[in-house]
Order: sequence, then C-alpha cells, then structure tokens
Amino acid sequence: MAKDNNPNSNKFKISPWLIYTAILLIFLFISFITGGSSLNEPGQLTSSKFNDYLEKGQIEKVIVYNKTEAEVFLNATALKVAAHKKVSKDVFDRPNKGPHYTFDIGNDQIFQNKLEKAVAEGKLKDFNFLPKNNWSDILISLLPIIIIIAVWIFIMRKMSGGGAGGGGGQIFNIGKSKAKLFDEKTDIKTTFKDVAGLEGAKEEIQEIVEFLKNPEKYTNLGGKIPKGALLVGPPGTGKTLLAKAVAGEAQVPFFSLSGSDFVEMFVGVGASRVRDLFKQAKEKSPAIIFIDEIDAVGRARGKSNMSGGNDERENTLNQLLTEMDGFGTNSNVIVLAATNRADVLDKALMRAGRFDRQIFVDLPDIRERAEIFKVHLAPLKKVEGLDTDFLAKQTPGFSGADIANVCNEAALIAARNNKTAVDKQDFLDAVDRIVGGLEKKNKIVTPEEKKAIAIHEAGHATVSWMLEHAAPLIKVTIVPRGQSLGAAWYLPEERLIVRPDQMLDEMCATMGGRAAEKVTFDRISTGALSDLEKVTKQARAMVTVYGLNEKIGNVTYYDSTGQSEYNFSKPYSEETARVIDEEISLLIEGQYQRAIQILEENKDKLNQLANILIEKEVIFKDDLEAIFGKRTFDKNLEEVVS
Repeated sequence: MAKDNNPNSNKFKISPWLIYTAILLIFLFISFITGGSSLNEPGQLTSSKFNDYLEKGQIEKVIVYNKTEAEVFLNATALKVAAHKKVSKDVFDRPNKGPHYTFDIGNDQIFQNKLEKAVAEGKLKDFNFLPKNNWSDILISLLPIIIIIAVWIFIMRKMSGGGAGGGGGQIFNIGKSKAKLFDEKTDIKTTFKDVAGLEGAKEEIQEIVEFLKNPEKYTNLGGKIPKGALLVGPPGTGKTLLAKAVAGEAQVPFFSLSGSDFVEMFVGVGASRVRDLFKQAKEKSPAIIFIDEIDAVGRARGKSNMSGGNDERENTLNQLLTEMDGFGTNSNVIVLAATNRADVLDKALMRAGRFDRQIFVDLPDIRERAEIFKVHLAPLKKVEGLDTDFLAKQTPGFSGADIANVCNEAALIAARNNKTAVDKQDFLDAVDRIVGGLEKKNKIVTPEEKKAIAIHEAGHATVSWMLEHAAPLIKVTIVPRGQSLGAAWYLPEERLIVRPDQMLDEMCATMGGRAAEKVTFDRISTGALSDLEKVTKQARAMVTVYGLNEKIGNVTYYDSTGQSEYNFSKPYSEETARVIDEEISLLIEGQYQRAIQILEENKDKLNQLANILIEKEVIFKDDLEAIFGKRTFDKNLEEVVS
C-alpha cells in the first residue's frame, strides 16, 4: 500500500453548514439566558392593572431598566390566582420564575416614590433600578444579515471549486486551472503492458515517451520535441487509457482534465484557466497535459458568431492556440488530447506545430480483441481452457470498453446461475444480452404472432444461407429481447473494403424476413421496421456516398468535415434528388423480389425451419445444416456454436 504523502489527509474536515448551525444555536442560547428569549415571553401590563396588583400585595419584586421599562415578578400566592394562570407556567409546563409582566413606567421619580411607599406598607418585598444592555436583541437583529453573508460565502466557494488546493476555493481564484496533477512516483501505475491491442497507436506514441525519458538522443541530431498528439477514435477504444500509460511510462508529472473544465459562466475564465494550466506545467517541466474530449472547447470557430462578439469558448480556444505555439513557446511540455469528433475541431488546432501527429485508435481487430479478453479475464474465476480466440470471433466490432462489459456481464450471469466458474456459454449469453437486450420470456405472444415471427426469422436464415456474401449465421431465436420480438445472430466477415455484390447480398438477406411473410401468408406486417431502416441506409449509401450506382455515376455527396449538416440546401438539384429516390427504391425492391424468388424455391425447407423454431424457440447453425446441407462457399465452417 502506497504511503499517503498528503499532510492534510488525516485532518478532520468541518462542514461549513456545521459552523453556520453552531453560530445560530449560540445566538439563540445567548438570547435565552439573557432573559430575552421568545420561549417565555412576559405579559404586558397597564398602569391601572399594576396599581391593582400592587394594592392587593401580589407583587414580590420589581426591576426597572433604564428608568423606562419595569419587569414585574409575582409572589407564590398570586401565581395561584386564576387571573395569572397564563403566566404561572412556562412553555415546558414548569413553574415560571419570571419576569411575569412588563410595562412602561412613565415618570421614573413618581414611580420610585410609589414603590418606596409599597415597601414601607409591606405590600412589596423589593425593587431595584438597573441599566440594561439588551445584547440579545442586538444579536437577533443582526442574525439575518450574518446568515445572508454566510450563505453568500458558501455559494461563492462552491462556484469556484469547493475550496480545494490552498485557497483555490475563494472567488478570486476562480480562474485557476482545474487540472488534476498526478504524481509520477505514486499516482500513476498504468504502463503499456496494461494496454492490450492498440499496437499501431502505441508505436506512434512511443517516440513521445522516449523523448521525455531521453531527450538528448533526439536533440543531438537537431530534432525538436513534438508539441502535441491527438488521439482520435470511436468511444471505448482506450484513448484515455493510452494517455495514462504514456504518463506511467514517461515518469513525468501528468496534468489531466476535461475540455468542459475550461467552460465557465464568467467571461474570461476559460482563457485564464488555460494560462494557469500551462504555467503550472512549465514549472514542473518536463510534463504532460492531457485534455480529454477536447472537442468541448476546440470546435471550429464560425465566421458569423450567432452568440455575440465575445464568445467565451472561442476566447478559450484562442488562448489554447497561443499557448501551444505562440511567441512564448513552452519547452518540454507535451499536450495529449482525445476526441471522437475530430471532424469538428478547428483547423488551426490541427496544424503541425500544435498537434504534430494524429494517432488513430481504431476498433480492435480479431487478434487485438483476443489480447483485450486476456486482460479482462485475468481477475475472473473462469473454467479451464477457455478459448479467448473463440470469444474474439464472437465479438466483431466490439471496442475495448464493450469487451470489458461482456466479461462483467458473463460473471454476473454465472453468479445468477449459482456457478463456481464462468464458462463459454456465459460469455455467449453476455454477448446476446449486450447486442439484443434482456430476454423477455414473460411477454404474451399469441400462437398466430409466434408463427409469423418464426416465419420472419426463418426467412432471414434461409436467404442468408443461400447467398455467398451474406454473413454466416450463428443462431436464430424468437424469444423477445429488448425492443425486438425475434433476432438472428450472424458472424460478419471483417472486411476493409466492400464490393457492390457483397452489399446487395446483405440487403437481400435483410429483406428475407418480409419476403418470407409474403411467400407464406401472402401479406406483410410491421415487424420488418428495423430491416427496412437498415436496407434503406445501405441503399442510400450505395447511391449517394460510395458512388456505386450506374445512373448517378462516380459522384459522392458525403462531406467528411461535417459542415453540410448545417446547410439549408442540398448539394444536388431537384432532378437529381428524384433520380436518387428512384434508384434507392429500385435497389431495395430488386433485392426484395430476389429474396422472394429464393424463398419460393425453398418454401418447404423454410416451413420446416420455422416449425423447428416454434418448437425449440432457439436454433443454431447445426439445425440449418441438417435441413439445407453445408454451405459450399462458407469460409468459416469450423466456427459452429452449439
């Protein structure tokens, strides 16, 4: 266990609200003990009533304060009289020790003579004239002001970051950087060994680590330290983890923060925090600054600023650009940044001299997925001989975060089934759970609907089995999962380029469900919504993005910068839009008719497969091989899930 070097870690931390409550209780206590408490408020007397009580001998003592206000104390006999019942007991139903009444005396000399005469006649025991400093009233009157000031201080502390970091919580330090500093000796334990896969990205970023470790190796040849590296890739691929590993390998101070930490409601705060961040990093150089989700502050600056002439985000970005490559160049400070929206970043931020290299962190391939599985399987209690290569094949398109989720879900499923170790079936169930959703076996489905769902899913399976370029089938189920009533699982081939015949085969297999309903029942249903959405996107991409349509030609309307989504007009004419719509419709309808033809030729096998599906609810590749025979063009005959 690492020793805690923070001297303040064991100190007792007092909540501000505890202090405010204590102050309030002290004021109330002072008010209570000084006699001004509202818990036992004396009654008000008139002069005639006072004279009456004095004549009857019911008053024991009178104290006059500041020659204006008198406090009257009744004797024990008077407290038993019904007229004094309201003042005889306090709020806790205990005997009231007084004062029981108060009243204004008028002329103090006449009143004193009256009291002296009563004492001489034995009707009054004692009286006294005293000065009075009513501190309780003063404190009570000041209490609201004190509470308002205390609440204002508390809100300002919260707004400026909670008081962390040696006075950083004061309102005057709101422009200080919120970056968290990780000490290279104690805080950072992650190295490249903990990052599975990402071989290309690790190779790219290794030079930065080498430069920080041994700068003379490069400077002797005239090389300069890279200013920054931008990690770009889909969510969950390990960009933040890679940055942690760089810090752990380089053994230098590491400042970590998010792009949104620069954004604040006050004007100029973002730029001030950028300046403070680079100042701290330069003092501890060589150092690394890691800005996660940099697109929050680094978006492209617009020519027409809709939000006003002094946009806070643009000011922050301008300061960041200046710090990274301005006149006052920082030495030995490297900026790492991560984003999955590199297309929206400002061009000035992306140029050489600021982010010298862009490192693409792509989704892992099958070999890298096997390595990631090994990392996440290490802490699990698993069965002997678990094949990580098999698990990697079952998770195409999964990111590192998805694989971690699969391993965790598999452990939860095994624990739910009271197993002592996690086995292969638990991982397959976990993949189904993540891809398709939770099984809903209690959903009420009528026999007619169940048959329609079975025919639909059997149609997908049949058409995909008969087409060369359709993805190999793993299993088909009619158990409802998530939003779907049935599902077919495929193992798609990991391709770098896709040809038109491959896309058309995939579209035909997708339309197999609706085609099966048409062939069997001669009517269709709404169950093909997701299928129609998928094929429409594929057909539109073929026509407008990839230039795979003969009538439209070798033209693409895709804008990689992402700026076209803000335009009000389309980049083609109305005539071209009509042609695009026609070609998309022709593509989809052609594959629909092709699927109908395949199913007409194999109608008996389709019904046979649907009947098995109704009976078992789940069928695997073996069941299709028993009905249709082996696929002659299947490249993965050995990958059978049973």
